[in-house]
Amino acid sequence: MTLKQLEAFYLAANLGSFALASQRAHVTQSSLSKRIAELESSVGAELFDRSGKRARLTETGTRLLPVVAQMLELKEGLRSAARGAPSLGGVCRFGVTELGALTWLPSLVNRVRAEHPQLVLQPYVDLGRRLERMVVRGELDFAVVPGPADDSRIASHTIGKVRFAWMGAPARLGGRRVLAARDLAQHPIITQTEGSGLTRAFDAWATEQGIRPQRIVASNSLMAIAGLTVADVGISFLPVDFMRPWVERGQLVVVRSSPPLPSLEYCVMHRADDRRGLVSTLLPCIAEEAVFTMPFGPGL
Repeated sequence: MTLKQLEAFYLAANLGSFALASQRAHVTQSSLSKRIAELESSVGAELFDRSGKRARLTETGTRLLPVVAQMLELKEGLRSAARGAPSLGGVCRFGVTELGALTWLPSLVNRVRAEHPQLVLQPYVDLGRRLERMVVRGELDFAVVPGPADDSRIASHTIGKVRFAWMGAPARLGGRRVLAARDLAQHPIITQTEGSGLTRAFDAWATEQGIRPQRIVASNSLMAIAGLTVADVGISFLPVDFMRPWVERGQLVVVRSSPPLPSLEYCVMHRADDRRGLVSTLLPCIAEEAVFTMPFGPGL
């Protein structure tokens, strides 16, 4: 019985898929299946029922799973104690939204490379709800997305808040500084699709206020929405600090709404049953580096 065999069984049991488990273990599916078969031979019982389309845990496998989880936790603790400070290796595939990719992602990558040179980072950029679903399916180790999580299988750690405000071209908003709820119906509103955590938060806010806005789903790109707002296609709710260069150049006007838009919490989300030390080790780095401003200047 080896730790690699135990890890193969643990991943396959929790992810519900030999294919996903082999990706997470960074081995071929045949190698993962071989490790599980060797473990079954060692314990003298089948751990998966392979008679259906998907392998399911047997009664023995269900009994062994929490014990294996404890053994893998002890392995992580042993490694940490031997090193003094945790040092990660392997491949880490994680998700970020476009705002994160445009702001703090380069700083995080540089820091992790310096502190964990043996860890290979593979960022994946998409809308928040899609990334959350990929975490649930085990396709991502974690994701930094707007919260809270939709799925009870997800554990969330809040790392900060992002302020949003209504913005529009000066020709549209003029000297106006406050938009009442009834005023929003007079302007087309540019949003992302329903896969966006930001759009979900806006929909909840609009429902609470009884607002039925003219809505234009223009693009899944934050930068495209910013450009369309500058072009006076409509108004949009955009991150205040990130959009500051456009406001300072006079291309956009910021207006408050009555009632105001809520701030959006960003969270590190991972599967609650993931007992590896990867997220807990990286979480302090992410919390420190995740500053949602614009580091590349207004010419981006």
